[in-house]
Amino acid sequence: METIQALMTRRSIRSWTNEPVTQEERKIILEAAMNAPSAADARPWQFVAIDDPETISKFTDMGGTEMLAESTFMVLVCAEIAKEIYPGFWPQDCSCAAQNMQLAAHDVGLGCVWIAVYPLEERVEKCRAVLGIPGNITPFAILAMGVPNEVVAPEYRFDETRVHLNKW
Repeated sequence: METIQALMTRRSIRSWTNEPVTQEERKIILEAAMNAPSAADARPWQFVAIDDPETISKFTDMGGTEMLAESTFMVLVCAEIAKEIYPGFWPQDCSCAAQNMQLAAHDVGLGCVWIAVYPLEERVEKCRAVLGIPGNITPFAILAMGVPNEVVAPEYRFDETRVHLNKW
């Protein structure tokens, strides 16, 4: 898949079959995450891969996350803030990694949805409790994925009124 095609056709998928995500697909997705840009190349991210259905089910009660029960593979993107070189840039760095994961999942034919964790303290604490995340690591986002069980049509979202040339 070409880059522009991937960017323009990727949509959030919230329904999956029970077919597992292969080890090869998992590796591609995590390689893409770790190849994301980061401030001063600090790469302050850590990842928790989750494929145990019982563990996945523990995240279905966070409000609007019921569909996670269908996911066969999730990745919790976390920040190890101590790795930052320029303090305060970890959310951008982790966002880049998460976006790369979404695009890689789309490219290999998987559906993916981003579930916000940080800065919602109750979600941060839920991740810590369920997955044993240490205090020096900040849970940032859950990327839930699997073989799509739905088709969501691409949307053209360009809005020229939001582009300002040389000044507001």
